Amino acid sequence: MALTLILSIVIVALAVAVIAASVKVVPQSETKVIERLGRFHSVLNPGLNLILPFIDRPKLIYTRHEVVQGGYKHVTMTTTSNIDLREQVYDFPSQQVITRDNVTTEINALLYFQIVDPKKAVYQIDNLPNAIEKLTQTSLRNVIGELELDETLTSRDTINSKLQVILDDATNKWGVKVNRVELQDIKPPETVRIAMEKQMQAERNRRAEILNAEGEKQSAILISEGEKQSAINRAEAARQAEILRAEGEAKAKILQAEAEAEAIRNVAEAVRATATDPATYLLATKYIETLQSMTAGDKTKTVYMPFEASSVLASLGAIKNMFPQQ
Repeated sequence: MALTLILSIVIVALAVAVIAASVKVVPQSETKVIERLGRFHSVLNPGLNLILPFIDRPKLIYTRHEVVQGGYKHVTMTTTSNIDLREQVYDFPSQQVITRDNVTTEINALLYFQIVDPKKAVYQIDNLPNAIEKLTQTSLRNVIGELELDETLTSRDTINSKLQVILDDATNKWGVKVNRVELQDIKPPETVRIAMEKQMQAERNRRAEILNAEGEKQSAILISEGEKQSAINRAEAARQAEILRAEGEAKAKILQAEAEAEAIRNVAEAVRATATDPATYLLATKYIETLQSMTAGDKTKTVYMPFEASSVLASLGAIKNMFPQQ
C-alpha cells in the first residue's frame, strides 16, 4: 500500500509538472518566442497557449531595469522570456560630446522605441537594450559633432529628428521601431556658460539701445511732421482768410458800385425830368460834398475858391429847378 501511494504521488507530481510545462499564459501586450529543440518554432499570442513540455522552451531576452539607490540611478541587465511589445523609454546617462567648434558639452537623451518583430529582436541581436544604448550614444556624438555650440543649444528639434531617423534605420533589422528621441539637458562647461551669459546680456543691451534710438528717431520724425502739418494748416487758414476777405471786399465794392449806379440812374431820370444836364448835376453835387469836407472842423478856416469854380456854381441854379416850388 505504501509503495502504491508513493507511486501515485510521483505520477500526480509528474502530471502536474507536465501540465505546468505545457501551459503558458502570456499577458496582454507581451509575447514569447518558442524554440523547439533549439530552433525557432513560434511566437505566442497573449492569453493561454499550449506547448510541448521539455521539447519547446521560451527563448530568453535581455531587459533593462533602472534602480534608484541612495539618490543615484543604477542600470541592471536581467533576462526574461516575456517580450514587452509596448512602447518603452530608455533614459540614458549623461555623456560628454564635442561640438564642431571644439566645446565639450554634457548631454543626456531619452529614447522612445517599440519592439515590432519579436523574432528579429531575439535572433538578430544578442543584447538589445545594450545595443540600443551604444547606438544612441555614438549617433548622438556624430550628430553633435557636425554642429557648433550655438546651433546645438538652439536646434534641439533638428537634432531630435536626425537622431530619430538614424536610429530607426539602424534598428529596423532588429525588429525595433524608434518613435522619437528627446534631448533632456545640454550643459556646456561653466566657463562657456558664463561667457554666453555675458554675450547674451551685451546683446540685450545692444538691442535696448537700438530700440531706444529707433524710438527717439520716430518721435523726432512725428514731431517734425506735426509741426510741418501745423504750419501747412496755418498757411492754408491764412490763405483761405485772405481769399474770403478779398471776396468780401470785392462783393462790397460790387454792391457799392451797383448802389451808386442805381443812385445815378435815379438822379439822371429826375434831372431829365427838369430838362437839366445830368453831368452838370453830378459835378455840382460832388463839388458841394468836397466843399463840405474842406470846411469841416475849424470854423476860422479860410477857403479860397478857384476862378473855374464859378462855372460849376452857376449850375446850382439848375439844381434848384429840380425841386418844386413851395
